[in-house]
Amino acid sequence: MTLTATLVVPPSEKKNKRSEPWRERSASARRRSLTGWAFLLPATLLIIWMNFWPMLQAFILSLQTGRGSRLGFAEPLWANYERLLQDDIFRMTLLTTGIYLVVQVPIMLVLALLLANLLNSPTLRFKGFWRTAIFLPCAVGLVSYSLVFRTLFANEGLVNDVLQAVGLISDPINWLGQPETARAVIILGLLWRWTGYNMVFFLAALQNVDRSTIEAARIDGANAFQTFWYVTVPQLKPMILLCAIMSTNGTLQLFDESWALTQGGPAYTSMSMAHYLYELSFHKNPNFGYAAALSYAILVLVAVLAAIQMRIGDKRD
Repeated sequence: MTLTATLVVPPSEKKNKRSEPWRERSASARRRSLTGWAFLLPATLLIIWMNFWPMLQAFILSLQTGRGSRLGFAEPLWANYERLLQDDIFRMTLLTTGIYLVVQVPIMLVLALLLANLLNSPTLRFKGFWRTAIFLPCAVGLVSYSLVFRTLFANEGLVNDVLQAVGLISDPINWLGQPETARAVIILGLLWRWTGYNMVFFLAALQNVDRSTIEAARIDGANAFQTFWYVTVPQLKPMILLCAIMSTNGTLQLFDESWALTQGGPAYTSMSMAHYLYELSFHKNPNFGYAAALSYAILVLVAVLAAIQMRIGDKRD
């Protein structure tokens, strides 16, 4: 007869042995998490220091009043924001910026989308040339681009010469000296400069459109417009939303064209809010507190419009 000895392990020891691998995995996960946070910490501190701290300082500044460096807290603290509501020039710049936004952004996005669809055609020749030619304006320097537009739309510029030659006008138009035409010149400048920029985003998005859906639409008898509108555009909605938000934010913060093309004239009618902010900060008895309040008004407008666009454009369940 053979006797076999069996070692009985207490349940508590079995539990400890089973828990050891879990503890090791937990400790390893914590180490990885701490390592990741250690790498993120310098960038996080820089973002707080370079972005959020100046924003807090600007908000504190917006509660102060005075000229130059002689500043003190306003009474009441929100006096600068009350002044904004009574400022005729601010209301004018707000109206002008709204016109730029409502007119220029939709036209620009539609043109960019149509151009991207045309340049995405597999049968188009010299694609590289056409894409570069349309994108190139956004790489042109502001000063040179402004000088060209000011020369084109001068009283004796090329635009007036061409319009008189074809008989559309009898006398030269003072394009930069009238409110409506000055705004129109800025809108044309924005369209010329930024349409190609948005077109590149749409071109990138078109590379991810499922070609099988387009072929299926053509087999079902859809024409080119129906295929584009009902098949291609719905697949581009996330990119359209992104470009709309970026274009809206850029227009609300528009400065370059207002300053370089028309100097905000005539009589502030073509001046943007950002240009007025610059005037308050560095021209005509600098008032940094009031300018900071204006900057926060622009921030609120940007945030509200972006939230509305996200709410309308994001249809995910």
